[in-house]
Amino acid sequence: MQVFKMKPEEQNPKERIHNFKEVCLGYTKEQAIEEAKRCLQCPVPLCEKGCPAGISIKEFIKHIVDEEFDLALKIVLEKNSLPGVCGRVCPAEEQCKKICISKPAININLLERFVADNSEKIIKSVKKTGKKIAVVGSGPAGLACSSELALMGYEVVIFEALHKPGGVLTYGIPEFRLPNKIVMDEINYIKKLGVNIKLNSVIGKLFSIDELLKKYDSVFIATGAGLPYFLGIAGENLNNVYSANEFLTRNNLMKAYKFPEYITPVKKAKKTVVIGGGNVAVDSARVAKRLGSDVTIVYRRSRNEMPARNEEIKHAKEEGIEFVFLANPLRIIGKDDVEAVECIRMKLGEPDDSGRKRPLPLKGSEFKISCDQAIVAIGQGPNPMIGKTIDLNIGKKGNIIVDNNYQTSINNVFAGGDITSGSATVIKAISDGKKTAKIINEKIKRG
Repeated sequence: MQVFKMKPEEQNPKERIHNFKEVCLGYTKEQAIEEAKRCLQCPVPLCEKGCPAGISIKEFIKHIVDEEFDLALKIVLEKNSLPGVCGRVCPAEEQCKKICISKPAININLLERFVADNSEKIIKSVKKTGKKIAVVGSGPAGLACSSELALMGYEVVIFEALHKPGGVLTYGIPEFRLPNKIVMDEINYIKKLGVNIKLNSVIGKLFSIDELLKKYDSVFIATGAGLPYFLGIAGENLNNVYSANEFLTRNNLMKAYKFPEYITPVKKAKKTVVIGGGNVAVDSARVAKRLGSDVTIVYRRSRNEMPARNEEIKHAKEEGIEFVFLANPLRIIGKDDVEAVECIRMKLGEPDDSGRKRPLPLKGSEFKISCDQAIVAIGQGPNPMIGKTIDLNIGKKGNIIVDNNYQTSINNVFAGGDITSGSATVIKAISDGKKTAKIINEKIKRG
């Protein structure tokens, strides 16, 4: 008999385009147990090799089968302090699920989400070391490093520039994919471990890195990738042209979609063009849709090369968002406000440095898409603030250069996550934070 994956319920597309509530409702207890029973409990679990956080997947799934949900969560927390986040936004299909030998693959991410949402996080006491660590940035890398160090007995203080913690988890990912309550629940768990989070604290203005080093035994920089990239084409300075970073921050962090309850204005356009093909582009498009706009995503390659998660593309299509593939913007047209985006058709050539086929313009194929709002979502680079406040070695793209041990060019100053690599995944940032915590601990112990 063929076995099918358990599918959680989702909000109806016709209803969800009018709200910011979570789309995927997650597994029920019965669904989670049935899905967990499909796990083959492999003697050598390949799935665990695909997890950047190194979660003992086989073990936590076995506890779900036995209905020992608190124990399942305990196993996950040993490797990942943000299971509710990762269970929702991890690209599991490119990691643990990709090498799962069950057919179809076990929905490991949904099982992780289930135990995170339905189990109690136990706080264990630890012996204090008397050492203090400063962490700059409360995004996934900073939170992961902080929680790991707190569990080792360090006094950890996070300095966060914004008025809410969470970094990209708070400002960059919409509520319908990652509810703020989930982020705050996990941050509150980390605070209960003893981590102190200081908000509205801009390092470089409040303190310099040099000043932190006088008060703390080590510093970990995890300021992320908050610098938006633009196309460099005519018209990007017109009214109602947003970077995806600004558009999502206004809506996710500052609740512009609840205007005038929250006094953050954002354009509620009739027609929006989103430029880009990653998760951020799809997130921007789905937010614009919920603000009442007809939305078109323009991507210069084909659907096969699109880096956004398949699940997010599927949800976007269900919500009525249009996709124009093999098209590249040439200019944004308008007098004062946006009126249209002029594009050119593309064809795919040989693979470029990214491993994807290079898009090449087709001469004479220009066309226009009318719109009154454009959102540029072609990526973002490392936050440039920290590099300007201290004499660190910085790469050509503004990233902080680190060695294999996440050590910067200054002794006892470490860095990880998107500030070192550019925009990547949440779980990769978490992995960086965890690894750095262990390295800091080993260095301090050596003296």
